[in-house]
Amino acid sequence: MPSRRLSRNGFTRMGLVLVSAMSVALLGACTPVETPSVPETAAVLGGSAGQPNGGSAAAALARLAVKGRAPKTGYERALFGQAWADVDRNGCDTRNDVLRRDLTPSVAKAGTHGCIILSGTLHDPYTGTTIAFVRGSATSGTVQIDHVVPLSDAWQKGAQQLSATSRTALANDLLNLLAVDGPTNQRKSDSDAASWLPPSKPYRCSYAARQVAVKAKYGLWVTAAERDALARILATCPSQTLPSATSP
Repeated sequence: MPSRRLSRNGFTRMGLVLVSAMSVALLGACTPVETPSVPETAAVLGGSAGQPNGGSAAAALARLAVKGRAPKTGYERALFGQAWADVDRNGCDTRNDVLRRDLTPSVAKAGTHGCIILSGTLHDPYTGTTIAFVRGSATSGTVQIDHVVPLSDAWQKGAQQLSATSRTALANDLLNLLAVDGPTNQRKSDSDAASWLPPSKPYRCSYAARQVAVKAKYGLWVTAAERDALARILATCPSQTLPSATSP
């Protein structure tokens, strides 16, 4: 009668089969890791949830959702993260990044790796004037950094639904920031395109395209009045493309 005992190698082979089967079962029982939605991913990584940079601004506008303005209830600047956070980790705060990009030429403080802008010349897009910027408690305010899509406006048009990380990215995204004339920025306040446009009419097409680019990138919507105002502007410049974060 043949022996029923298994050899040592037989036990080894059976053990390997059992271990493999258990591993497959355990892996199958694991909960899959969820990935962020498209707008969230785009906001964090700096990509675009809408039309890529360089696409038609009018076409991108047509794809934006149109809804009513949500209540401003709960809005606080702190919900968009630390002001001028170094989100790109280049060692410089966002405000100085914008000044370095938009002032031509600009002068940086020695020993700061170009991170503290002391002076420069701004060709202000909002007024069409030229402004001399000099850092100082009594002079810095002549040039301010504008959120093209104001944060409170963004809050009422979809940013409430973004993560804290994405809201911080929105507040510090160079695509949404411009160095501009201080008093003009104050008058704009938190207006959208339906209630405020740059005094310099030649710049309005670029302004409208930047508004659309930001809202497309972060999955924000527009009101009907805002859409109509942006559409009227872009109808005068049908070849207008969406800007990039590197262009003022």
